[in-house]
Amino acid sequence: MYHPTVARLTYRALLGRRRAAILFLLPGLLLLIAAAVRAFNGADDQIAADVLGGFALATMVPLIGVIAGTGAIGPEIDDGSIVYLLAKPVKRPTIIVTKLTVAIAVTMVFSAVPTFLAGLILNGNGQQIAISYTIAALVASIAYSSLFLLLGTISRHAVVIGLVYALVWEALFGTLIEGARTLSVQQWSLAVAQKASGDNGMIASDVGLPVAVTLLVAVTVAATWYAGQKLRTLAPAGEE
Repeated sequence: MYHPTVARLTYRALLGRRRAAILFLLPGLLLLIAAAVRAFNGADDQIAADVLGGFALATMVPLIGVIAGTGAIGPEIDDGSIVYLLAKPVKRPTIIVTKLTVAIAVTMVFSAVPTFLAGLILNGNGQQIAISYTIAALVASIAYSSLFLLLGTISRHAVVIGLVYALVWEALFGTLIEGARTLSVQQWSLAVAQKASGDNGMIASDVGLPVAVTLLVAVTVAATWYAGQKLRTLAPAGEE
């Protein structure tokens, strides 16, 4: 279910000059914010949780997921070059799983690692905040990558749709509106972070852990399966 050549080509596409610049920009901004906050306010557990929850998990992780998830397959479908890959003796599910694996790895590296470093800068991992939000970022990376990879297979406007989802649903509605919070990857990952922190009161989710884990697994599996099905019947742009 993993094809090294497909993986290498996907990594090359995702880490090209333009996308790499964007991928480094968001983590760099997080670390800059963390350093500034620490310089002006000192080590504060609540502020650390607010920064990691409000910017890292609510904004940075889904945006990086959009870039990695849609970028893993969307451009190939848009320009028709996917037809060359589909002509190879590689099973469609293998293509999807390989590209998803690459997208998850890229999302994790560019979201979880800077989240952990920012947590160390903000309060030195006091109350296990840095570790807990890092775990949340890792978990969210898997779900976001699968969702946005699916978007890349079903729509030529995947990036726009993904940005709307990340900025409007996750960063705005998923933070402020109670009903939307229940259907938010952010809240599901926060439930995992809350458990990892030992329920110390610094991290809270509107979704219980069993429900959150079930939804995370269900969304990831369903999105991956459906992306594979769509790829089976895909009509590349050059054939339309």
